[in-house]
Amino acid sequence: MSDTYARSNLAAVDAAHHLHPFSDMKKLNADGTRIIQRGEGVHIWDNHGRKYLDGFAGLWCVNVGYGRKEITDAVARQMNELPYYNTFFGTTTTPATLLAEKVTSHAGPRFNHVFFTGSGSEANDTWFRMARVYWSAIGKPSKKIVIARKNGYHGSTVAGASLGGMKYMHEQGDLPISGIAHIGQPYWYGEGGDLSPSEFGLRVARELDTKIDELGEENVAAFVAEPVQGAAGVIIPPETYWPEIARICRARNILLVTDEVICGFGRLGEWFGYQYFGVEPDFAPIAKGLSSGYLPIGGVLVSDRIAEVLINDVGDFNHGFTYSGHPVCAAAALENLRIIEDEKLVDRVRDDIGPYFATVWSGLAGHDLVGEAVSIGLMGALQLTSDKASRTRFEKPDAVGALVRNHALANGLVLRATGDRMLASPPLVISHDEVDEMGRIAKIALDAAWKELKA
Repeated sequence: MSDTYARSNLAAVDAAHHLHPFSDMKKLNADGTRIIQRGEGVHIWDNHGRKYLDGFAGLWCVNVGYGRKEITDAVARQMNELPYYNTFFGTTTTPATLLAEKVTSHAGPRFNHVFFTGSGSEANDTWFRMARVYWSAIGKPSKKIVIARKNGYHGSTVAGASLGGMKYMHEQGDLPISGIAHIGQPYWYGEGGDLSPSEFGLRVARELDTKIDELGEENVAAFVAEPVQGAAGVIIPPETYWPEIARICRARNILLVTDEVICGFGRLGEWFGYQYFGVEPDFAPIAKGLSSGYLPIGGVLVSDRIAEVLINDVGDFNHGFTYSGHPVCAAAALENLRIIEDEKLVDRVRDDIGPYFATVWSGLAGHDLVGEAVSIGLMGALQLTSDKASRTRFEKPDAVGALVRNHALANGLVLRATGDRMLASPPLVISHDEVDEMGRIAKIALDAAWKELKA
């Protein structure tokens, strides 16, 4: 490593020049940035040599783990052959073309086309425009409004942040933009009251019907939701929720969009979250696990129903990005998907490591600080509570979550805190022993936090 990167003052350089996403920069600069230097398997090391088990797979994305030389070799080959070319003006590249074929081969019979983007945020902007163009092309131009969920997350571009239902994001930049409405989320623990999970799932799903009535079916283009809410806290919907949502969309003639940016590419033990929940969307934005985060790439799976209209009736679809289908990013994604296929990682999550993770993770439910310990595939959440019996929340949920997260970090485990929920999303290649390590350190962190809270 060169002296440039080994400098001990790197944190000061970062503070002087680097604006971080979703960060209070004044506080971050005072605390100092954690600088991650390298990764291997499910572990990362910082520039002081401290080792961490990355229980969050980077940002929900390093599905095949760190240090996969196969991917870096594929990237180097493509860099040397053709480092860049666009997909505008009647051109494409070999990796982009092959990746389109590969991605759709796992998407089911309804999806035979994909539009590539540079990120999940761009993917959500893309289908948002496609949906409006589609309805206009078939003679229903008034169908423009998109219904999304409170506390959903669909990226941080203007359209993506508007589609998301997070109030703190809407407070900056005069969001949401017009043409977007929000309904409730299927968060039984926090909002279900005395209803059973099944009853609550149906009640929240039927808010979609009510909202369509309020807005007018002739004005509603689509409903979008994550199969499992990620950034909101790994909120797993009751089993009654998705079948009812799908039924309403069919009955009311609105498009269904499942945001697969987190859930796609094996995270739930299926290639995509809509397959896990047995629904058939019209669009499915993708990113993250598409390349395991090795290079930035995203896209939108477009159903045949939509694609046929875009191809045959629209003419020019005036939308795209300089890096749509970037050949080097596509080469990384192709090799990443080959690894997922060859190592049968989707099956492994469904049949082996997912169930094992569920056993270890659920073992934390008995802790005094934990109200529920839930998981699905290789996603998990611990709901922190001040009183288990009454499902009472802490007055300062962010502070409690940060306390547990920091104790986990101090003991070598990366978890994410979303308010008073602790989130886990490890690489799909994690071993049984490494899952045990996650559980052991998580308990240490919970014990230490509980001791402080009761002091």
